[in-house]
Amino acid sequence: MKNRQGKEDDDLDRFRCIVNTPVHINNHKEIEKKHSENLIIYSSNMPYYLSVDKEKALIEIATVLVAKGKGLLAADESIGSMSKLLQSIGLENTEENRRLYHQVLFTGSKELSNYISGVIFLHETLYQDDEKGKLFRDILKENDILSGVKVDKGLVPLAGTNGENTTQGLDGLGERCGQYYKDGVRFTKWRCVLKIGNGLPSQLAIHEIAHVSARYASICQQNKMVPMVVLEILPNGDQNLETCQYIIEKILAAIYKALSEHHIFLEGTLLQLNMITAGIDCKRKYTSEEIAHATVTALQRTVPPAVPGICFLSGDQSEEEVLKNLNAINQYSGEKPWILTFSYGQTLQTSVLRTWAGKPGNIEMAQKQLLTIAQAYSIAAIDTTNKPLPIGVNRNY
Repeated sequence: MKNRQGKEDDDLDRFRCIVNTPVHINNHKEIEKKHSENLIIYSSNMPYYLSVDKEKALIEIATVLVAKGKGLLAADESIGSMSKLLQSIGLENTEENRRLYHQVLFTGSKELSNYISGVIFLHETLYQDDEKGKLFRDILKENDILSGVKVDKGLVPLAGTNGENTTQGLDGLGERCGQYYKDGVRFTKWRCVLKIGNGLPSQLAIHEIAHVSARYASICQQNKMVPMVVLEILPNGDQNLETCQYIIEKILAAIYKALSEHHIFLEGTLLQLNMITAGIDCKRKYTSEEIAHATVTALQRTVPPAVPGICFLSGDQSEEEVLKNLNAINQYSGEKPWILTFSYGQTLQTSVLRTWAGKPGNIEMAQKQLLTIAQAYSIAAIDTTNKPLPIGVNRNY
């Protein structure tokens, strides 16, 4: 008969551990070629855990995505959103015009990979190609940029709430993910939205968002793709910064509780959310340092250090506000065991779109503009000094 110590040893033997701690992926040092060999990996013999091989693959992908000084380019605008963008430069919202615009974004210099580690596609864009018939995702792969895709099916009303939503698309997600992986996709996005104000978010909405996000993450990890857990917060009210921070802490705590209950391998995930700001009608204007303090403090209290990185959305902030706030967050002196970087869509693209203006002769200039903007955010994500940031440079529109 085994003694108590022997039983505990057997329980521990069910988990295999590879040296070092997860913090080693977040110390801003040069990443070794075999990322996963220097990370802790917990894997159980029980069937609902991932295999060690899947865990290693997920760590490799996540580490590349949050490499030092790099962020994500979100090009997953809906067809409806693309209509507004193209109309702003006098173009009709046709599939061909959408393709032409994406060709500007994805076929420029390989130098873009110095600042962008991955691109988030919409399903349509994932299967678009350039004028020579080469898929955009293959062009990016040759330039060392990973392809991701938005896999949800949009927001739908959540019954029993005051105008809140949930996200649909779990049905058939496993099959879709399997095909996306075959087509070269290595990470995914699932957009969840919660409102702050007038008694919102409700406990029901928080619970729903948390468990839908966990189911999505589980399905994606089983298909060897890194899930981005996306929390888009709409602070529609006059709440001060402290109130918004408190609410977001409660939301994040619920999400990571659900991820734990669903056995999500955190080292193979990323978090995408807004920087914490006050409600849009709040009369007080907060400094970048105050926003950084609120954001980092909320993350410290809720997000496990096993998560490799956090990619910030731009929200309703201007280009300059986003740049200053991202830099202030990275300069913040508190403990930050994750890579803190960006995942921007229109913030990266607005000046590029206007520079291009639908004219073939402007393509090269527009692509240079994308490099300029991406480099500025890259500097903001890694600079911990008080040097002036390249704000407002090379605005060609």
